Amino acid sequence: MSGQQENEELNSELNVVYRYLLKKGIPHTDAEDAVQEAAYKYLRFSDSIHASKVRSWLIRVSLNYYYDQYRKNKKHVLHFEEKIVDQQRIEELPELLMIQKERTMELNTLLSKLRPLFSELIFLKYELDLSYIEIAQLLGISTSSVKTNLFRARRKFLKLYEEGQHEE
Repeated sequence: MSGQQENEELNSELNVVYRYLLKKGIPHTDAEDAVQEAAYKYLRFSDSIHASKVRSWLIRVSLNYYYDQYRKNKKHVLHFEEKIVDQQRIEELPELLMIQKERTMELNTLLSKLRPLFSELIFLKYELDLSYIEIAQLLGISTSSVKTNLFRARRKFLKLYEEGQHEE
């Protein structure tokens, strides 16, 4: 394969990773930084990365970089993308829009209290609708580990939710 083809394939994979990070709720500039770091590390270690695992490797490196930066800066809250509602519907049902925003804020608060792995698993499974197998490949862990940790994540999320209901 020529260098030109390799560069095009790498750019294609990096674009996929960038869109994934944006979908995950990571701000534009942070996603760019994470993808740039992943590209740099890929160029340094490309000879040791199996060709079939390039995308999952790039995503993992990008997420790890982002999480490291997040821990250093403590500035970002995971945001589920709010669905765009047409203007007519907003005018008809402003109460529903407010309820949706409150629920989104509550979900983000609860997710931020979970371990990063747990919140990531919940996001991948329920926001991106990925299968257990796809999640396992993406994170580089076994399917049974995904199922076990997702079960624990749901249980912890439910516990936090119930505790929040008792406080009100």
